[in-house]
Amino acid sequence: MLSNSSKDILKKQNSLPKNFLFISRWGEILDIAYTIQNDGNAVKLYIEDKPSREIGTGFVKKIKTWRNHVDWADIIIFDYTGYGKECAELRASGKIVFGGSEYTDLLELDRSFGQKELQKHKIKTLPFEEFVSFQEAIAHVEKHPDAYVIKPSGETQELKQLLFVGSDDEGLDVIRVLKAYDKSWGDDFGNFQLQKKVKGVEISVSAFFNGKEFLKPINITFEHKKLFPKELGVSTGEMGSSMFWVNQSPIFDATLKKFEPTLSEHKFIGHIDINCIVNGNGIYPLEFTSRFGYPQIFIQRAGITEPIGEMLYKVASGQNFKIATKKGFQVGAFIVVPPFPYDDKKTFELFSKDAVVVFRKDMKEGIHPMHLKKVNDEWLITGNTGIALLVSGTGITMRDAQKAMNNRIHSIIVNNGYYRTDIGDRWFEDSDRLWSWGLL
Repeated sequence: MLSNSSKDILKKQNSLPKNFLFISRWGEILDIAYTIQNDGNAVKLYIEDKPSREIGTGFVKKIKTWRNHVDWADIIIFDYTGYGKECAELRASGKIVFGGSEYTDLLELDRSFGQKELQKHKIKTLPFEEFVSFQEAIAHVEKHPDAYVIKPSGETQELKQLLFVGSDDEGLDVIRVLKAYDKSWGDDFGNFQLQKKVKGVEISVSAFFNGKEFLKPINITFEHKKLFPKELGVSTGEMGSSMFWVNQSPIFDATLKKFEPTLSEHKFIGHIDINCIVNGNGIYPLEFTSRFGYPQIFIQRAGITEPIGEMLYKVASGQNFKIATKKGFQVGAFIVVPPFPYDDKKTFELFSKDAVVVFRKDMKEGIHPMHLKKVNDEWLITGNTGIALLVSGTGITMRDAQKAMNNRIHSIIVNNGYYRTDIGDRWFEDSDRLWSWGLL
């Protein structure tokens, strides 16, 4: 137990302005970096992906290499998987680092490894098979007709529109898609899984981990991945999410909680999420996200009542504390522009590049910049994928949170912009089923 004087020293240490170094894969972390800077800290942002390097210009200080700035930083934050080795080396040198480990990188990037680790921790999983050949996968579905989900592994899984959820009980739709992928990708697709599809509620549980244990409260998120309302259209990375915070969760206890000793053993410090399908028969984990989720972290920020920089510093420095969060619900929707969710440079340059985000009134709260740069105090769309903003809302009820978000969206003009109008609606049906199954 810390003495009062020790608590005062720790509080002062946590709240002093600090130097934050962000190492980003695609610039997704801009909103968090910008917020931390606005709270009075110094920020430097490095973006690895060359086409994305204009993101954040004018918002925060950008750097061309990050290793030269390690000594400057009080805390280093990696925003994506794949940096586990670098995180371990930096921690070994005495730096405070928020990021993954080589073990948690594998949990996300190697789907088969993730499934085997679930089994190793005595967690129920759905049957799956891994393939490198489309022809072999087609033969498997023909021999074992059923509804399947096609799940790319490794780098290909970043192309979210390639994930396909079959609906035909004989697998005929999956066969058609596999044949199309074979024609367009051939042998360049890499590993992928066929996972048996199960019906139920899709829900994810996540928590921050301080190197030794999970911190409360736990976050419960409902993702909306399809492009159009009512879950129509192609799969995207995500179009928006709704969420709330809880101190206890049967889904968390049955899944992530069982990984606590293993994550401690591998010195993981960061945020980890497990996406599941649940129904009256049980809880079926689908996949790990062992990093910040996007847009999850922005909507989480809307529900965290302490400065996000202080909170991340406390996690990264191994402190045990309860995260200060709002009661009720948080919801957020992406506003996107062409060619999202596809990669088409010509379309992006024709319709979206350098388009201005116009605000009908002065707003700060609930507006989260994504692939933007700032020129003469104007927010311009940049990058190459067409994600302009995430707009969030909070409220004691889901309806209140949706209303707050929609009021903000209606005060923003993004030429050719589009977004889902039903983010959060799933809660009204899903909550009844989750209560009846004893999972809330």
